[in-house]
Order: sequence, then C-alpha cells, then structure tokens
Amino acid sequence: MSDETHEPTKRLFFALDCPAQQRKAIAHWRGALPLRNGRSVPAENFHLTLMFLGAVEVAQIADICTAAGKVRVPGEPLRVALDRLEVWRRSAVLVLAPQQAPPPLLRLVYALEQAMLPFGLEEAPKEFRPHLTLMRDFRVPVPESVTPPEFYLRADRFVLFESHKGRYRALAEWPLVAP
Repeated sequence: MSDETHEPTKRLFFALDCPAQQRKAIAHWRGALPLRNGRSVPAENFHLTLMFLGAVEVAQIADICTAAGKVRVPGEPLRVALDRLEVWRRSAVLVLAPQQAPPPLLRLVYALEQAMLPFGLEEAPKEFRPHLTLMRDFRVPVPESVTPPEFYLRADRFVLFESHKGRYRALAEWPLVAP
C-alpha cells in the first residue's frame, strides 16, 4: 500500500479519568517513594485504561463513539481500589493496581471490547489488568512505601482519549449511570 492511501490517524484509548484532587494525592504519595529509576508520568495524565485502541483512522472516530454510546454501563459510579504497588517488568512500569478488580469494571471492559470488535483495531487483545501508571522505564524492584497505597478511583463516566506527544486529550465521554 502506498503512503498516499493512508488515512490520518489518532492514537486512542478508553479510560476512567482520575479526578484532579486524587491526582494530586497520588502524586504526593509517589513523591515520598524512594525512586531512583524511571520517568514519572505527569499527574495530569493519571487514568485507568479500559481499552487501548491504538492508531485509529480519523474517519472511524464518529462510528467508534456511536458504538461506545451503546455500551451497557454499570448503572452506578465505579469505585476502584488502587491498593497495590507493582512493577510490571515486561513493560517496565511502576503501577498502582487493585488487589481485586470490581466486577462492574470487568463487565464494562468486556462490553467495550465487544463493541469495538467490528472495527478490528487491536490484533491481539491483552488480558485486562486495571492499573494507574506512576512511572515508565522502571527497571528495579517495587520500592518500599512508608504508607501503603490506599486510593479509590471514583468515576461516573468513561472517556475516549487521544494520546498526542505525551499529552492526553478527552475527545468524548459517556456517563456510567444511564440518564
């Protein structure tokens, strides 16, 4: 295929946004960790990814939004405990994750994955592991924390974000409680 036929694309993902007050609390907690490795994720980029779509043709975005709008939502705001600090060696990231993913979150992710199937966006869907990334290029063991992580991500909507040059921009959002 020649370059002339390529449509413009955007890097997209669905996520639960992290409220500003919580971003600040998590960033403050991270600041107390003995970190001597990796790159900090800017607090304004804190989120919990539901599904990574990758490079999506701009022409498909409206249809993706229509499909996302038909996803069966939990019917209540989501509350996700972020109570484990983990290092994911393969992706070299330090993350906050829940000990246990709440079933309504898992159902939402499954519904989104099903809704996105017709678009053929992701070659090999990865097993969903809810997390909030704190650091990238992190190649050492989990740092000792004086205070254990005890955060609760509260979300009343899910969002379609564009990732562009290290910045995330919300393109659309849908309430988790049907109107």
